[in-house]
Amino acid sequence: MTEAFLSEAAQLLGQRGLTRDTDVIAPWLTDWRGRFTGRAVAMASPADTAEVSALVRLCAAHQVAIVPQGGNSGMSGGATPDDSGRALLLSLRRLNAVGAVDAGQITCGAGVVLQTLHEAAEAAGMRFPLSLGGKGSATVGGLISTNAGGTQVLRHGVMRAFVLGLEAVLADGSVYSALTPLKKDNRGFDLKQMFIGSEGTLGIVTAATLRLVPATPERRVMWAGVTSLQAARALLLHAEAAMGGALEGFEVMPASSMSAVLNYLPDARRPLVGDHAWHALIEVVADRAGADTLGARVEAMLGEAFEAALIEDAVIAANETQAEAFWQLRESVAPAERAVGPAVQHDISVPVAAMPDFVDAASAAITAKFPGTRAVAFGHLGDGNVHFHVLAPTGVERAAWEGGEGKAISREVHDMVTAWGGSISAEHGIGQLKVGELARLADPVALRLMGAVKAALDPEGRLNPGKLLIPSDME
Repeated sequence: MTEAFLSEAAQLLGQRGLTRDTDVIAPWLTDWRGRFTGRAVAMASPADTAEVSALVRLCAAHQVAIVPQGGNSGMSGGATPDDSGRALLLSLRRLNAVGAVDAGQITCGAGVVLQTLHEAAEAAGMRFPLSLGGKGSATVGGLISTNAGGTQVLRHGVMRAFVLGLEAVLADGSVYSALTPLKKDNRGFDLKQMFIGSEGTLGIVTAATLRLVPATPERRVMWAGVTSLQAARALLLHAEAAMGGALEGFEVMPASSMSAVLNYLPDARRPLVGDHAWHALIEVVADRAGADTLGARVEAMLGEAFEAALIEDAVIAANETQAEAFWQLRESVAPAERAVGPAVQHDISVPVAAMPDFVDAASAAITAKFPGTRAVAFGHLGDGNVHFHVLAPTGVERAAWEGGEGKAISREVHDMVTAWGGSISAEHGIGQLKVGELARLADPVALRLMGAVKAALDPEGRLNPGKLLIPSDME
């Protein structure tokens, strides 16, 4: 059966579209974090939606499971096949067509890399305001499938807010096509919403029409030192009141993360003189109408923050080079923390107002219950999402610790997040990393509804098996 399938698939896709070469496939069988490695019967690289559709029909006829993959930059193992070797790895990287910008929107293939999308928008005097550290590899299809966030959610929202139209191939090979956006359309369910955040378990996203925003002629990037996460929260509220819709980003990191980044980036410079318990990175932008007054508004906002004792020190980036250097410090926290040693990472959210107290409570609880560990929280304070990392005691072996005590730590963290009314996955998806925890902690009614949708659209469970939902959730 496998050989018959592969023969037909090779005939359908041609030499470029299907490979069984283990050396070619190997780099795509391990997730970005190196936690999961699987096997695949082959890797398919269709050239367009028609080939994806025909291939999925062929997979249905031969009962072959499919694991869709974009840039392989996911954080939860959602694009990695299991170890059975029975699934087809479906690369969407050749679906990289970029359409023209028209009326503040752009249509592009699922394989378009985020950085390429940024450049296409900028060439037309527009902007796609979703950015993250993996913008050089993350693809549009992956961003949609995980409902990605990033550093500009505070002002613009997550990926769902940008998807105006969508095209997806269903489990039977049929194509759901809704690329043309309509401001008013009340013909029942907004079906495209089902595929956003579904991690390839309901259909394979092949193209999308995305919302752009006008380019901002002026921005100001600031770095501030504060005494605590509670003080950072107070500074956030002050900035929101003073800057309104101009506030685009508000990121935080503790002093330990700053030290890790400075050790990781030997040429990096500390933005502020002196020691500060917490650091805040703030970005504000202005359109043409407000460009002339942005600098004065920022200086007034910081002056008032000093007078109110909300900040200990602050600096405004003198130019774009320094602004980008500030952002590099923030975007380097995750790799810098990994370089320190083994850790378990948690992508969590709780209500924004509760985040400072949650971080304090969770840090104290975890370090008390697991002696020798150190808790580090950093990220998007403005939208209630921080990355809560727990570093292992010195000298432990990575794999053994992460698979043993690390799992127990994650269970404790997720229990606390749930008790505080939060989410165990704020922006990285469930994948296979947290599929068991979602089944354990999610609202049973929500799980039943998701399982019913999965069973209706993919009754044989061939689309990205083992991700997001476990089989019992589909019963």
